[in-house]
Amino acid sequence: MNTRNLRRWIPLTALVWGLGVGDAAAVVYYAKDEAFELAFGAGAVIEPRPLFLTDEQVAAIEAKAKVKIESQLFTFYEGQRGGEVLGYAALESHNVRTQAETLMLVLSPRGELTKAVMLAFHEPPEYKPPDRWYDGLVGKPAQELVLNQGVDGVSGATLSVRAALDSVRKVLTLYQISPPAGGNQ
Repeated sequence: MNTRNLRRWIPLTALVWGLGVGDAAAVVYYAKDEAFELAFGAGAVIEPRPLFLTDEQVAAIEAKAKVKIESQLFTFYEGQRGGEVLGYAALESHNVRTQAETLMLVLSPRGELTKAVMLAFHEPPEYKPPDRWYDGLVGKPAQELVLNQGVDGVSGATLSVRAALDSVRKVLTLYQISPPAGGNQ
């Protein structure tokens, strides 16, 4: 059984074995190495690009993105092939309601969102927005990523949608204010 089928099989098995709903809901869709391959293709070289934000940068990001920055340390992962920068990935983990989700947000070398992928979701599955909702975020600037003002909601997944939008606005704004070394402004 390949790992992708195993990840689908585990939650069903948990239900059959009688584990609690909270236990059965936790799903990891992609491991970190699988996520980077999804972002940049097989064989890409991945280099971490840590950023140490100043107090001024944090304040600017919070004001512009309308999100709270929890840490002054942030890491973009740069994908390269043959010395060419393919783009940057950001791994964003946060609580939705009471449980965590992890998103991978992929930016072009110019800082535009090219892909948003759910890597892990620990809330009940009915709270997870569909993949096509994430696809609808691609290419939109940060200021247009506001629920019911350019982005449609998802019935039953309002908190998940808000958390995802906050993450995307944060990452796009962070790139604008403090691009990783080699990033274009």
